[in-house]
Amino acid sequence: MRVSVFRQAHFNAAHRLHNPQWSDEKNQQIFGLCNNPSFHGHNYELIVQITGEIDPETGYVIDLKIVKDLIEEEVVRPFDHKNLNIDTDEFRNLNPTAENIAVVIWQKLRRRLDSHLDLSVRLYETPRNFVEYSGA
Repeated sequence: MRVSVFRQAHFNAAHRLHNPQWSDEKNQQIFGLCNNPSFHGHNYELIVQITGEIDPETGYVIDLKIVKDLIEEEVVRPFDHKNLNIDTDEFRNLNPTAENIAVVIWQKLRRRLDSHLDLSVRLYETPRNFVEYSGA
C-alpha cells in the first residue's frame, strides 16, 4: 500500500535568465523580460511529494516534521531572499529557469531521503506557471 504525503513551502528569490554564450539580442529574444540585467523576482511555491509504504509502527510514510526541516535546510535557507545567479553556488553556472530550480531542489532533497521513498517536486513560479520533476 503506497501512499503519498505532501509538504508545501514558500520562498522568494531573484534571478536573471541569461545564456552567456549568446548575444544580448538573442538572450533578449529568447528570455524577454526575464533577461533583465537588473534581475527580477518571484514568490515561489514549492510542493514536495513523497511516496512510500506506510510504516506499520508509526503509521507514517515519513514524519512530515522531517520533511519540513529538510525543505527548510536545503531550499528555504539557501534560496529565500537571494539572487540565485549571484548568491548561490547551484546557479552560478546554471541558468535558473523554473525547470533547473526544480531539478536542483529534487537533487538536494533526494540525497537526504531513504532510497525506498519516491520523490516529486512541483515548483510554481507564478500561479499559472509551474514545473514538476520526479527524477526521470
